[in-house]
Amino acid sequence: MKDKLTCCIIEDEPLAQEMLEEYIRKVAFLELKGSFVSPLEAAGYLAEDKPDLLFLDINLPDLDGLSFIPMLNPKPLIILTTAYDQYALRAYDLEVKDYLLKPFTFERFYKAVLRLYREQSPRQTLEKKIEKAETKSEPEYIFLKVGHRIQKVATRDILFVEGMKDYLRIHTREEKIMTLISFTKLEELLPTQDFVRVHRSFLVAINKIDHIEKNRIQIADQLIPISDTYAEAFYKMLKGLP
Repeated sequence: MKDKLTCCIIEDEPLAQEMLEEYIRKVAFLELKGSFVSPLEAAGYLAEDKPDLLFLDINLPDLDGLSFIPMLNPKPLIILTTAYDQYALRAYDLEVKDYLLKPFTFERFYKAVLRLYREQSPRQTLEKKIEKAETKSEPEYIFLKVGHRIQKVATRDILFVEGMKDYLRIHTREEKIMTLISFTKLEELLPTQDFVRVHRSFLVAINKIDHIEKNRIQIADQLIPISDTYAEAFYKMLKGLP
């Protein structure tokens, strides 16, 4: 593993730039090499010194951050820092490593950079894959209260879950099950690596997704919306799948 990740900042808001600089100084494995207010100002440095990590705002003078990314060669690891959440899908297409929504806390910042730092270690990457494989099949089923009975539901049969006010409707290929339980409680019961929340009213089984288009998921004959609130985490999760 590398001792440090060299990094630089492109951010035109002075307070946001100062906050990033302060956060970076707190992290022992980060080394700040430069701060810039526009992509054009930073271009020469990036081409010459090739930092490991770039903290990049989107709305910038002269050239926006998303348009600047394809011009980078070589391209460093990129973490977007922005006040807008509607760019998550495009960021995913550009292979951005993380998407920090302003104002973000030091804790959120640290989680993002720590994950990238650990990814530099082949051993830890392998351990992560082994851990995911070992936990993949658990649990195989859950028990839910349905009316006056408790019903066993195989997790592999679940296509998606739909919120219906106080109830949840669990869709399988064979039936629709109504149960009085919250999304929070259901997510605790289901295997986290197999299911993901994509909307205030929808949770989907990842391996049942047929395709995704225009922020909508096709599962069987159902189109499920991806809301802005959940888009960042959802696309990031897809990016991390083997």
